[in-house]
Amino acid sequence: MNPGVIVITGASGGIGQALARRYARPAVVLALLARNKEKLQQLAKVCEKSGATVVTASLDIRDSEALQHWLHQFNRQYPVDLLIANAGVTSSLGNQGEPESWEAIRRVLDTNLTGVLASIYPLIQPMRQRQQGHIAIISSLAAYRGLPITPAYCASKAAIKAYGEALRGWLAADGIQVSVILPGFVESDMSRQFPGHKPFLISANTAARRIQQGLAKNRAYIAFPFLLHLGSQLLALLPASLGDRVVHWMSYGAYRSCGKK
Repeated sequence: MNPGVIVITGASGGIGQALARRYARPAVVLALLARNKEKLQQLAKVCEKSGATVVTASLDIRDSEALQHWLHQFNRQYPVDLLIANAGVTSSLGNQGEPESWEAIRRVLDTNLTGVLASIYPLIQPMRQRQQGHIAIISSLAAYRGLPITPAYCASKAAIKAYGEALRGWLAADGIQVSVILPGFVESDMSRQFPGHKPFLISANTAARRIQQGLAKNRAYIAFPFLLHLGSQLLALLPASLGDRVVHWMSYGAYRSCGKK
């Protein structure tokens, strides 16, 4: 069944915008949430031209109270069929290998973990009562193995991967589908912050197409690109001593490619 009411958080980002455009069509209600009001308004116009009814909310996902209140109110008017919890930020070590600031760590965890859970929580009970709904959580291939370059980001993505897996086991009996999405490098403002080489980089439109196709098939995991996914899985299976050497080489190779030491 094609979802008629769709909520996308982080809608002003690369994947979020591409997903909104792909889902926009007549008889669809799109709720687009992000901090950037100007980008939201521009995206809303594009989606409305495709026939969708669009509702926007300029919210910081870290404000859990405001976020959950808005979602409760929206869901009362438009019962949500599909939630795509897409909002996310990143951080990395400093140019000389100095640690992430505490402020950066808090920002990543408050957005990628607490904010994602806060966007899911208010919709769980309504979906259970209706015995239908689909929750899609945007994690990352970085969830498989922590990378020294981006410790907080990897931790947050591993946490929401595990949360999605737990939700799927819990909510299946209530008719609720849960998908964990594990992208590799996707062209976006966030990926441009990653220091060094980005293997198998794909466009946001390609990522959105693969996500939409995977959700339509109710896949538990939607991971791409294939080779990077395979490599991430193999890396997670290596003995710790060998895996540490591989990620060390990858991390410092990335820094050398940017002229960092």
